[in-house]
Amino acid sequence: MAVAVARSRRGLKRIVVGRAHSGPRGASRFVLGLLVLGIPLLLALAGPLLAGDAGPRGTSLTPGAGHVLGTDFTGRDVLREVLLGGRSVVTVAVAATALTYAVALPVGFVCALTRRAWLEEVLMRPLDVLLAVPSLLVVLLVATAVRPGPAGLAAVVALVAIPDAARIVRAAGAEAASRPAVEALRMQGEGWARLALGYVGRSVGRTLAADVGVRLTGAVYLVATAAFLGVGVAPDASDWAVMVDRNRTGLSVQPWAAVVPALLIVALTLGGNLLVDAALTRPHRTEKDR
Repeated sequence: MAVAVARSRRGLKRIVVGRAHSGPRGASRFVLGLLVLGIPLLLALAGPLLAGDAGPRGTSLTPGAGHVLGTDFTGRDVLREVLLGGRSVVTVAVAATALTYAVALPVGFVCALTRRAWLEEVLMRPLDVLLAVPSLLVVLLVATAVRPGPAGLAAVVALVAIPDAARIVRAAGAEAASRPAVEALRMQGEGWARLALGYVGRSVGRTLAADVGVRLTGAVYLVATAAFLGVGVAPDASDWAVMVDRNRTGLSVQPWAAVVPALLIVALTLGGNLLVDAALTRPHRTEKDR
């Protein structure tokens, strides 16, 4: 009887949620997210093919002077640097974010759904130790031992982001796991893996979608900081994040050198959030699970 009531309540809740998110609003948000995200991704993928050869350098941080977006801190054409600078930052940031959740999701869900306290302690306490170490210090410690390339830098950025992400997954998953519906599913013999991929995973979806944007932005700026210190990327590399960091001192005289790459980074994170949020709330998702 209790199982039937739980199923009925769960089904009624999904019907209501499905109706609330049905209609053109979800579709328009999906299209908007796709367009906003598509701009930086298109520039990152096709930009190097359109950049052309480097011309003579001009005066540092100068608007105009034959350059559509002016020059950067080394006198290079900003438009050309924008076309060249997306591939590295997008690749490293996206790879680092993907690696972060490849570890944080299983660890967080296991800790949220397990009833073995010792297992949770074994998984979370080492992450607490890593959480106490500043992320930039970890990057510098790794850089003293090896010289990480883009792949190594992505791995290091993921390493310092895993503790925060795992704790968020654990907290959100634990709240969902305490609901009567989960107890009813446990009584039916559902294991933690199916719960994580099913009811609990859907319940924490919006929280994780919001966190992805934070992780992606944090990865971008940690990569930029590491590049400024000569780790992973050269300090004068054609890279959006490096451009924001190195050209910000000239905002009052030549803002485009920092504003344009910053807007592209914002579009990357905003478009990703819109796209994921729209995908999570599209009507077919809720109707399918009724």
